[in-house]
Amino acid sequence: MSEKSIYQFTVKRLDGKDVSLVDYKNKVLLIVNTASGCGFTPQLKDLEILFEEFSRDDFAILAFPSNDFGTQEPLEGKQIEDFCTVNYGVTFDLFEKIRVRGEFADPLYKFLSNKKSNGRVNASPRWNFHKYLINHEGKVMDFFYPFTNPTSSKIKKSIIRLIQANKNS
Repeated sequence: MSEKSIYQFTVKRLDGKDVSLVDYKNKVLLIVNTASGCGFTPQLKDLEILFEEFSRDDFAILAFPSNDFGTQEPLEGKQIEDFCTVNYGVTFDLFEKIRVRGEFADPLYKFLSNKKSNGRVNASPRWNFHKYLINHEGKVMDFFYPFTNPTSSKIKKSIIRLIQANKNS
């Protein structure tokens, strides 16, 4: 397994259970840091729309709540799940609240944001709803700033291109 893939990481679901990212092998992923009290929070609905559109094509969204920006994620565990499902109908995977930038960032986010680690992208989140696009081999392919809506043609075209590459490999 390549050290330049996300498959070397284990993360925790909101219920505290460990999940190896190897479980997402052969899927195209969009990894997003989220927050319930942010101006971009309505993107949760758009992320769900994107997930519903492409989930049959081996696509998944992994959401990591974070309180790193403006303390906009005051909720914990089940509260985060309830907020996302009740207010936005979220069915994609939600994980434990983590740090996504700085010295104490989660190892996954240190990897995602550092080109020396991931081989391609040098972009740490500057705010909530920063998005990383991962190919079916677990490699970081691109990133999108928070202001890029999940249902934008830019993101959809990138996802479609990776899904097609996966089908052709």
